[in-house]
Amino acid sequence: MLEFYKGKRIFITGHTGFKGGWLCKALSMAGAEVYGYALDPPTDPSMFALLKLEKEIHHKYGDIRKRDELISYMQSVKPELVIHMAAQPLVRASYDDPVLTYETNVMGTVNICEAVRQTESVRSFLNVTTDKVYKNVERQEGYREDEQLDGYDPYSNSKSCSELVTHSYVNSFLKDKVATSTARAGNVIGGGDFAADRIIPDCVRATMKGEGVALRNPDSVRPYQHVLEPLSAYLLILQKQYENPEFAGSYNVGPDYSDCLTTGQLADAFCSEWNKAVRGPMAFEAFWFAQKQEYAPHEAGLLRLDSTKIHETLGWKTKWDSKTAVSKAVEWYVNYATNKDLTEITKGQIQEYFNI
Repeated sequence: MLEFYKGKRIFITGHTGFKGGWLCKALSMAGAEVYGYALDPPTDPSMFALLKLEKEIHHKYGDIRKRDELISYMQSVKPELVIHMAAQPLVRASYDDPVLTYETNVMGTVNICEAVRQTESVRSFLNVTTDKVYKNVERQEGYREDEQLDGYDPYSNSKSCSELVTHSYVNSFLKDKVATSTARAGNVIGGGDFAADRIIPDCVRATMKGEGVALRNPDSVRPYQHVLEPLSAYLLILQKQYENPEFAGSYNVGPDYSDCLTTGQLADAFCSEWNKAVRGPMAFEAFWFAQKQEYAPHEAGLLRLDSTKIHETLGWKTKWDSKTAVSKAVEWYVNYATNKDLTEITKGQIQEYFNI
């Protein structure tokens, strides 16, 4: 798969984020010409800074809400492929600032679609949304791509709107010009994520302080997967629709039902792997506890995806199960905690996953 990208010009929004850092590194290793457009890294530390990715790719710090600047930069670099990942990505933050969330996730999508429409070189475009775009009635079965979009909270709803914006641009402007898809991925884990309100980063921060991990909803079920899983799917979608526009559409990207975990099970797996891996002065015991909350904004208790379409249409399948995903994440963070070379551990995991 990665060999397709050698010499290709690819434009990425959100390249300074967690997923963006992994994607930039993989594409850099593949020999692609990567052009990033995003705000400063959203966390400190960040994957982007720790791996010194600014030395490996072309990039510009910019805000996707600034349409003219975004269009000007895209037209100047003349990409063949575009992947849109820039977003306000957190449910709880969307309750704190819904206006910013909608401005970024809805109008940001309008702006990137407009940039694609006005850039003649673009042949393949992917908008990355989320598994939370569906109207979630918390059923056991996974949601399919043709089911109702109606996210509950401002983040999820803004991503539902982002899907609709993309579909409108396809119907109105892009259908015969640019092969366009959306990808709805489940919860991702892996080294290099330092965001607030995410389970694995919360586990790492608490454990390195010698504290227990406070879990808000230990019984909630999510389709957790290693970050390289959805990234491999995104790259496959971009490639396949570049080669044949009939592959354009919407795709769920998630693990099998049997590999979905509760938050508590994910924390158990982290604690087990961490306690096996860490020795010496950093050997704080990892443990977690349920956090009592008198009031908390709504978060779904059960969410699964049906990823049959991408399996059958594009031949994509999961390589690393949830146990392996946690193990790889812990391996990365142990290197971080013990001041090891993070570029090498990241490169090694990419090589292993893609069988380079």
